[in-house]
Amino acid sequence: MAEAQEGSGRRGKRAEVGAEEPAEAEAERPGRRRRSFQPAAEPRGTTVLHDTISARPQPLPARHFDTRTTEPISFFLSGLEELLAWQPDGNDDFNISAVPLAKRQPPLHSRRPRTLVCHDMRGGYLEDRFIQGSATRNPYVFYHWRYIDIFVYFSHHTVTIPPVCWTNAAHRNGVPVLGTFITEWTDGEKLCEAFLAGGAEAYRAVGKQLARIAQHYRFDGWLVNIENTLSAAAVGNLPPFLRHLTAQVHSAVPGGLVIWYDSVLRNGALRWQNELTEENRVFFDACDGLFTNYNWKQEHLERTRGMAGPRHTDVYVGVDVFARGDVIGGGFDTDKVLGLAGRVPAHAQHLHAAPRHILQPGHGHQQVPGWEGGRAGALVRPERAGDPALLPGARGQAEHQLLPAGRLVRGQLPQGAGDHPARRGARGRPMPAPPKLFLTLLYKLEGPHPDEFAVALELTTWDSGTCHEGNVTSLPEPNGRHHPRFLPAPPPGLAKLFAVCDRGSNGWTSRCYELDLQDCSLRDLSLLVSRHQPSPRETSFTCLLGEVRVLDAASVAASPPEVQSVSASQLWWKEGPEAEQLSLSLTLRWVFPPGRAACFRVLSLGARCRRGQTSPQLLGLAHACLYRAVGLVVPRPAAGQSCRLELLVEPVLRDQLPVDPERWGRLVLVYSDPAGSASGDGY
Repeated sequence: MAEAQEGSGRRGKRAEVGAEEPAEAEAERPGRRRRSFQPAAEPRGTTVLHDTISARPQPLPARHFDTRTTEPISFFLSGLEELLAWQPDGNDDFNISAVPLAKRQPPLHSRRPRTLVCHDMRGGYLEDRFIQGSATRNPYVFYHWRYIDIFVYFSHHTVTIPPVCWTNAAHRNGVPVLGTFITEWTDGEKLCEAFLAGGAEAYRAVGKQLARIAQHYRFDGWLVNIENTLSAAAVGNLPPFLRHLTAQVHSAVPGGLVIWYDSVLRNGALRWQNELTEENRVFFDACDGLFTNYNWKQEHLERTRGMAGPRHTDVYVGVDVFARGDVIGGGFDTDKVLGLAGRVPAHAQHLHAAPRHILQPGHGHQQVPGWEGGRAGALVRPERAGDPALLPGARGQAEHQLLPAGRLVRGQLPQGAGDHPARRGARGRPMPAPPKLFLTLLYKLEGPHPDEFAVALELTTWDSGTCHEGNVTSLPEPNGRHHPRFLPAPPPGLAKLFAVCDRGSNGWTSRCYELDLQDCSLRDLSLLVSRHQPSPRETSFTCLLGEVRVLDAASVAASPPEVQSVSASQLWWKEGPEAEQLSLSLTLRWVFPPGRAACFRVLSLGARCRRGQTSPQLLGLAHACLYRAVGLVVPRPAAGQSCRLELLVEPVLRDQLPVDPERWGRLVLVYSDPAGSASGDGY
């Protein structure tokens, strides 16, 4: 029997059911014995962990865990000493992004206009520092990932490591995320003097550490903001420092970026230029881009374009959306400013009113910055009409956002023939289509005569001489439009998944479709609404779009993997909240093939001191193979009694196909009070 992971002031043992296990588990104190579960009583693969309650748990590191609740949190580094002393830590895992940067078309480095959004909100690390969610009911949310190219998380701490929830959300949508390295005021002058005014060894050490941090936490580079005057020696080493940092980031992080903020000049003076000039060009030339200050005018843009030459798309023109200072536009006129900035075809929005966060229901509320949908084959199931969501596209390597879901779709059908449908849809990024697609649609027609209308799906592909529906002998569809075939019954072998085909309740209708494509790239997914019969009058319609799934048939047929090796560590016991109750927090870890799950649902079957059954309760969502359950209320065992807590880990696959509960992860915690033996009633 393997020893349990070292926890917080407790000793315990764990075993995998199915492995050889002694008939009795020995207590740690002489004269005490407690019963263990019989292995045959648990499903194969269940982890059984025995633990005694500890009244003096060891404190968890405050950098990684909230000191009051032990919730995992994101963090920053203050000062040069903390930066140089940083090393990877076993407690870092919650802060490491689990989502690779998705590919985009056209790629970031193509010569095209780009948009950079800089998150700057009251110093940063507010509700978004809680990795697993915040109880706030009015969080900041950023929805529009597909309209931006780079996301910067900004704070006034020396080393701003982006909270992992932002990195995961951005990466799902193909947006790289930069942290911030900043020095300012008198303390900034001293810090810069310490690492820039000496030899190359000092600034190389800083550059290496910054690159290591980006690589370790899996974000994509740095915004460098030196907002203090520099000595001649320090400013002389600034360009080689930027070149070294940029080279280190490029080497450590695929597609990594280093962007310089318009601040000090080549003589060391702090003087914002609001443009690219000969006075700051040396820093632009040493890295991947320039983020200008906000007080520019039209002539600044014109001079910048000429100065940047072929690198004009690497200049990001600062836009303060609150229009503070001597700026053009801003506020509700920000779109006009972006039009001007487009003359230098990259621009940056410095959002001092930060993007907000979406709340997901769950234990403590799951918090995700921006809708993390758009993943191929995912599911949109809004809680109510009007909830914002984005319909995912078909399965592929790139993200694809197509049709708004969870909302009202309204329109007018003209008088006359009934075969002129109204189309409602949205355009996504190009993405290769698999040979066979399954689609499901859940909708509800509202109004006095919903039976007058028919609803269907239309999928369009990008123009291509090789794209065909069916097989290579088929003729291309006109305008690249394809109409998936309605399936009145589930496909063979997929009855469980598509049991909703041609069913509905409470006015909702569900439909299933299939479509065969050859050598096609997906573009749009549209909802078609038409009349069954011609009408002499114009007719209005209202349709609630509830759920749309676009699935790769190959993934539907594949057997899902199973969650393995569930373990628990860092157990934290507290008294209460009521008499004869305890509060327990613990960290769960498990093993699952990388890239197969969109997230994991962590559930509890509750704790009990007698045998019985309880309904599963959702604790929260995990986006990596670990989760910290916080504040679980469990009964206190009586003297001589053991109690049982059962936790489940359900993988949510990227295509949202259901996973049989037998393939979920399962952990059983058997706990007892050290005040007495565990040889009485109970477990």
